[in-house]
Amino acid sequence: MQTYGVIGLGKFGYYIASGLIKQGKRVLIADKDEAVVKEFADLSEMAFVLDSTDTLALKEAGFSNIDFAIISIGENIESSILTLMALKELEVKNIIAKAITPIHGKILSRLGASKVIYPEKEASQHLLRSFIAHPEFELVDVSNSLKIIKIKINSDNVGMNGNDLLNKIIAKKEIEHAKIIAIKKDGDKEWDLSPDLNQTLFENTKVVVFGFSEALEKFSL
Repeated sequence: MQTYGVIGLGKFGYYIASGLIKQGKRVLIADKDEAVVKEFADLSEMAFVLDSTDTLALKEAGFSNIDFAIISIGENIESSILTLMALKELEVKNIIAKAITPIHGKILSRLGASKVIYPEKEASQHLLRSFIAHPEFELVDVSNSLKIIKIKINSDNVGMNGNDLLNKIIAKKEIEHAKIIAIKKDGDKEWDLSPDLNQTLFENTKVVVFGFSEALEKFSL
């Protein structure tokens, strides 16, 4: 049986690890947060509290014998890179690494990651395609904590640009990481998936915002 290693139990890593375990796979799990690791105590005996940048710690936990490694340390870029280097030192051949920026991804690729993924970006693009194809949906779940919402600019917000609108959303709902990922002007046939946030927003322009569920599901302009 192939063995998988999941390092980093944030939202993405948590779902990957629990999904693999539910499929009956052999999974080694590691995170520096003891409380998070304890959540897997009933699911796996191979869950370790350790510093994944420490090659010896990874080796002692058995990560030198895994077939696939999934590095889900996106936010701490330095730790993500050092973990990849540690796994390469242990000669793990198949390493999938999560990245949060293109530069982060390029570094991981150059250091030998077999595949670099951008989970939030890929999930939003996948759901955005469905979202645009079915305009009757105004609010779409990306995950338990993230949503995509489509906003139609009304008379109260005409004259704003994308940055103004985003600042209004953030100020009103305290959404720290909201992003405008698409804009469609009234009369346009296609959505602009790389919108200029400095452009003026006119009435009936549609804007797609990506952000946290709790805030967006209650959102109104």
